[in-house]
Amino acid sequence: MKKLGFGLMRLPVLDKEDVTTIDEAQLIRMVDTFMEQGFTYFDTAYPYHKKMSECAIRKALVERYPRESFVLADKMPTFLVEKPEDYPAFFNEQLEKCGVEYFDYYLMHTLDRELYAKTKQYGGFDFARKMKAEGKIKHMGFSFHDTADILEQILTDQPDVEFVQLQINYIDWESEKVQSRRCYEVARKHGKQVIIMEPVRGGALANVPKEAEAAMKECRPQLSVPSWAIRFAASLDGVMMVLSGMSNMEQLTDNLSYMKEFAPLDEKELAVVWKAAEIIRSTITIPCTGCRYCVDGCPQNIPIPSYFTLYNRMEQTRDKGAQKNEYKKLTGEGGYGKASDCIGCKQCEEHCPQHIDITGWLKKAAESFEG
Repeated sequence: MKKLGFGLMRLPVLDKEDVTTIDEAQLIRMVDTFMEQGFTYFDTAYPYHKKMSECAIRKALVERYPRESFVLADKMPTFLVEKPEDYPAFFNEQLEKCGVEYFDYYLMHTLDRELYAKTKQYGGFDFARKMKAEGKIKHMGFSFHDTADILEQILTDQPDVEFVQLQINYIDWESEKVQSRRCYEVARKHGKQVIIMEPVRGGALANVPKEAEAAMKECRPQLSVPSWAIRFAASLDGVMMVLSGMSNMEQLTDNLSYMKEFAPLDEKELAVVWKAAEIIRSTITIPCTGCRYCVDGCPQNIPIPSYFTLYNRMEQTRDKGAQKNEYKKLTGEGGYGKASDCIGCKQCEEHCPQHIDITGWLKKAAESFEG
């Protein structure tokens, strides 16, 4: 397989603030282009696009191409499992929504210390083994959001998992919170293949400070800014797939242009990446990737990632006025709750893979945009 996978978490939408309004016509064009260029890996999950992603890929891909012509990955929503019987219920629902009889790659979704304990207690990996024995799963693994010591524990306890999906990018490589490098090294020590998610960090590495972009353009003027992030991830030994959450045809076309005949970073390019990382790291205030796991179920209807994007942009550009105007649009005609409407229930923080102090940052956003 070519190393670029189509991540189905950030599909094109008709209304950017309503992720259920998937632009099916554009998605079909994107799927066709992706397949025509020889790329076959698609990655979805139960909660993506408020549970609409699986249905969307059935219409755009599964119902239009022979099953053996593509590779489909899906994930067990471990955070919704409350008893062992939930596993077959969710799994069968996913098979039906995707319109398939088996998944090529199947993951226990977003494991951390607590979710791993829960998955272990309810027999999640045993269920996956059973599905694999029945031919309904071809390859078994998990996605991971915690520290390297927890990953070490899981891989020691579950030696037969075949792959691990990790958040790896050049900003989080040495992060104490994400621990990209250390988690990658643990996975490789155990001999596991690695699938990379968030290589462009939710789009943050597609729009970098001018100084970082200038260094990239001076070295490789023909390459886009996000290409550096994806090529960095794909250059790592043992990486079988790099997922990109492509939201429009322009992003897809750009990714295909340099991943069709993939060339790893050379030493000169790697030096540029580390220089860019140093510049960017000093400008990112809130480490939000825009996954939107925090939004579902918010009792105040607060579009948390949107407000965090505005806050980071304000810090990077020092242009408070423009971001304040965007904020007013969202809280006015957009009809969304204000940052100050947060009641501190913290259910958003329970679902955040980045373990962000969401309630604390919402207070700061309110101070900046509502004053």
